[in-house]
Amino acid sequence: MSGHSKWATIKHKKGAADKARGKLFAKLARQIEVAAKGGGDIDTNAPLRTIVQKAKQAQMTKDAIDRAIKRGTGVDDGANYESITYEGYAPGGVAMLVDVLTDNRNRTASDVRNAFSKFGGAMAEPGAVGWQFSRRGVIYVAGSLDEDTVMTAALEAGADDIERDGDAWKVLSDPSVVYDVQEALVGAGIEVQSAESTMVSSTVIEVTSADDAKNILKIMDMLEDNDDVQDVYSNFDIDESLMQELG
Repeated sequence: MSGHSKWATIKHKKGAADKARGKLFAKLARQIEVAAKGGGDIDTNAPLRTIVQKAKQAQMTKDAIDRAIKRGTGVDDGANYESITYEGYAPGGVAMLVDVLTDNRNRTASDVRNAFSKFGGAMAEPGAVGWQFSRRGVIYVAGSLDEDTVMTAALEAGADDIERDGDAWKVLSDPSVVYDVQEALVGAGIEVQSAESTMVSSTVIEVTSADDAKNILKIMDMLEDNDDVQDVYSNFDIDESLMQELG
């Protein structure tokens, strides 16, 4: 797996998922609050519907979701967040997009710049790396399943394509229907490992240097630990053998 999906897998193996759940919920609440400024009805507000589905996927409670919507619609007091995407390069020429929601642009820009520079990366000009990323729905299912079985079920569920990604099948769809496809696959008896609306790069950078791999992961870790950072997307691929070497 590469980029964002690879990082999610790494965090799971490190046992960091539960530890990060509280931080994840806080970020999801902020995203819901911003999306709800366009209206609190998920039936008429597509961005809000997508992020609420993402929050439910993460097992965020209904009360917490409703509170965030009320802050966004002005029923309850909330902060004024600005949406910004920063672009940068990690060691080895790896491209990264950093989505943030912040109430202090200067603070956040400094924090993001520091994460890159501390571990051998650098910020890039707007558009320098963003051109190669596009938003897609990405669903992972067990690689042990028969390809024809997965392909048939995925296409019938509304997916666009499937492809092999390491020891799993990656199902690709339009981002607006990713969670609908997930539900259909589960209904067809196919176990889903993960599902998300994410940014996918048209190019993949194979990382073979242990030092580069270590610094890339440190940048990802430092960025995702920042409360203002909502998502980090990248195009790196680190082989399992190198990951084991890094421990």
